[in-house]
Amino acid sequence: MGLDAPDVHPSVERIVAALTAADGRVVLRHPDGETTGADLLAAIHRYARALDGLGIGTGDLVAQYAPNRPDALAVRYATHLVDAAAVYLSAPPGAERRARQLQQIDPRLVVVFPQTAHWLPETTATVAAVGAVDGVALRLDQLAAAQPSDAFASRANLADLGTVLSSGGTTGIPKSSIRDVAAWAAAVETPDRPERRQLVSGAEAYLSQVLVAQTLIGGGTLVLRDDSEPAALLAQIEAERITDLFLVEPQLVALMDHPDVGRRDLSSLRTLTHIGASAPPALRRRAHERLGPVVQHTYGASEMGIVSALRPAEYDPDDPERATSAGRILPGVEVRFRRDDGALDPAAGRIEVRSPAMAHGYRNRPVEQAEHFVDGWYRTFDLGRLGSDGHLHVLGRAADCEVVDGRLVTPTGIEDTLMRLPEVRYAVVVAELAHGRRVAAVQSWSAVTDDASPVDARACRDAVAAEHGEAVAATLVVLPVDDVPLTEQGKPDRAAISSLTSPTTAPPPGRTPP
Repeated sequence: MGLDAPDVHPSVERIVAALTAADGRVVLRHPDGETTGADLLAAIHRYARALDGLGIGTGDLVAQYAPNRPDALAVRYATHLVDAAAVYLSAPPGAERRARQLQQIDPRLVVVFPQTAHWLPETTATVAAVGAVDGVALRLDQLAAAQPSDAFASRANLADLGTVLSSGGTTGIPKSSIRDVAAWAAAVETPDRPERRQLVSGAEAYLSQVLVAQTLIGGGTLVLRDDSEPAALLAQIEAERITDLFLVEPQLVALMDHPDVGRRDLSSLRTLTHIGASAPPALRRRAHERLGPVVQHTYGASEMGIVSALRPAEYDPDDPERATSAGRILPGVEVRFRRDDGALDPAAGRIEVRSPAMAHGYRNRPVEQAEHFVDGWYRTFDLGRLGSDGHLHVLGRAADCEVVDGRLVTPTGIEDTLMRLPEVRYAVVVAELAHGRRVAAVQSWSAVTDDASPVDARACRDAVAAEHGEAVAATLVVLPVDDVPLTEQGKPDRAAISSLTSPTTAPPPGRTPP
């Protein structure tokens, strides 16, 4: 199922080797201080012995409500050393949903921290704490502290279950995709980059686990922070000489529009990657103008890893083709397209992916697994095309795209139209085609400047009518918002945007003003 080439090693063994080489060098800078390679390695070995003492091993799953802190990393890599599988849990809103999430993934052990204990729902699983948590008697950190720190021999087996990746679960119960040890090794494969200084923003470790592993394996340094506040990010880029940063689209908007962009020294940046949405050309153009030739865009998902990358050297939002590109397909990744009639198409259709880094299915979700994982391919249900230059273009979720009067209409295309209006700073369009409408949350520049013009809903509809046709404009519900609702991941919360609508905001018949 996974990668079985003879030169492949479990990722944890590469991390142990990198930390051994780092020794006294600081590999983690975080809100609680600094951690050297030797310190993190010693903690990993102690936690491995603690887990081994609890009988954790092959076939078991250790779940963490994990903050971005050294102990969470140490528990994770210790889990891999004893050949158990690790999952950093997302924390969807509502204790009942989190309880069903735990019941579904069926972990042998759940680990919580003082920062994350409030997410712990009722569960029949064994719960351990790292740090003092009310109601949790088992202290994994105390068990580990009593263990020696000399090397714990890796038991990781390439064919065994190694990693479970939890989705965000904006609606419903998060899906958890599964990889064996070999597939996870492929997912975090990276060249040596000792000069890399990766800034990781956000309190939840599940959002950044691939970047963290790659930075450590490549011999770089991680700088962890608990938030994505733009002024603080810009200050930290300057102070820490950050080379790499990844942001979801709304975080990119907040960062590039902040006045400190022109006041901070950002010359150390090599790549600023935006993920999580296609990003309309108008937004890309603004990012490129304000941040310079360091911006890149990637396409991927937890189930399939990174599929393609638009590198800074090819990031040209003034080129009509590059302005909508998701970049070149990565080596080792295969992409094909399927038409609505089920036949394969060489250049366009619903995107399907196959790669050594891909998940093998979902944990205890047979219906969704049968829908998405078919004959070794992952069916994304995203609509895309392959350009003549080899660039992949991701047009949006197939269910959100519609041909109207002979033209393909996508949420990203409408967002681009809206964001070219001078009074619009940011726009997110949620397609509800089954209900005959498209909901646009539209933000003005008022958060950035005091003299911003308000969003004019009629002007928004007129612009959409001019570019996409009257039939599309007639379905558009324009919602001026102070802030676009966001998920815990920082992505646009599409369910929350839809919930802002009411009978009074329905698209007016005959395109009368709202």
